[in-house]
Amino acid sequence: MVHYIEKLIREGEHQQQDFKFCITDSRKIAKSLSAFANTDGGRLLIGVKDNGKIAGTIVDEEFHMIQAAAEMYSKPKIEFESKVWTVHGKNVLEITIEPSDDMPHYAQNENGKWLAYVRKDDENKLANRILLEVWKRKSKSTGTYLEYTKTESLLLEHLKTNESISLNKFCKLAKISRYKAERILVKLICWEVLEPNFEEKGTSYKLKQVESSSL
Repeated sequence: MVHYIEKLIREGEHQQQDFKFCITDSRKIAKSLSAFANTDGGRLLIGVKDNGKIAGTIVDEEFHMIQAAAEMYSKPKIEFESKVWTVHGKNVLEITIEPSDDMPHYAQNENGKWLAYVRKDDENKLANRILLEVWKRKSKSTGTYLEYTKTESLLLEHLKTNESISLNKFCKLAKISRYKAERILVKLICWEVLEPNFEEKGTSYKLKQVESSSL
């Protein structure tokens, strides 16, 4: 019979799952906790190599590293659940993080700077100023007022024939300042018209896909 952990490992690393052979730096793991909490939640399987091989772990040591990451190097503190599984005589520590209602969660890096992250596929991406402002506005009960002008119309028309647009390209297209472009993108994301598109070269913005429901 295939063990629960082995079933998870077969999924590989993805947006809601990450493998860790061991934890050597609580600050680095705080980055993963921040990304999970700020996105869809997820789990860490500690004692599993990147290739999916179960190596096992010393549970108490790893748990204390996670606890330090969640409480000392995350702001605000990140709640998590832990469970120990024994697979073929080796211990695997499963850490589960739920998507947070208290975003953004920041992680402190080695230079003492607090940064927020999001999870995209199997990577942790740095959240930019636009996304931070979106979280800030969504936390307010007043909502976000959207004035629909020629600039918004120009942007949406562009995205009907182009997959995405960067902040810089939007500034040039609309002939507006970076500040104004950021404000417009924030409002359209808050209204769920646009969504960020994380790429290797940076963050761009695209029309939000609407999930079709089956009848």
